[in-house]
Amino acid sequence: MTKLLGIIRIRGYAGTPWYIQDTLKMLRLQRRFNAMVYEDSPSIRGMLKIAEPYITWGELNEEGLRLLLTRLHTKIGNLKITDDILKTQLKIESYNLFVKKIMNGEIKLHKLEDYFKLPIRLHPPSGGFKGKINRPFGVKGEFGYRGEKINELIKRMV
Repeated sequence: MTKLLGIIRIRGYAGTPWYIQDTLKMLRLQRRFNAMVYEDSPSIRGMLKIAEPYITWGELNEEGLRLLLTRLHTKIGNLKITDDILKTQLKIESYNLFVKKIMNGEIKLHKLEDYFKLPIRLHPPSGGFKGKINRPFGVKGEFGYRGEKINELIKRMV
């Protein structure tokens, strides 16, 4: 089973250096509260390191991925994902099978831009952020690596 990273942009663009903006563009996180799912790889880790002060990320579990996918919409018609849509467009029998295939790495979510609107748009977290967004997660802040706790943040943002 491959390790999936959930990445959420938490800061806006004002005053952002050009090289960080370029990195965020490559990660498809051009707006605040946008999220993407990528497989863990050295190239993604390098981009996360560059854009760290503007994003937060961690390892997704199945529940976190399932919650993120509830916010996914089709490109045509702006519909939420249903079993019928998955059968016609991706030839996948059910939503649960779709989640399993993404978790196992058989399907890469970031390569499905022809079918779905990417990045995934989220709400601000209910109850607000617990710390300051311009301070690292380890020091009672919000940005940077947060491990399994990314799933708790996703739950509050969906």
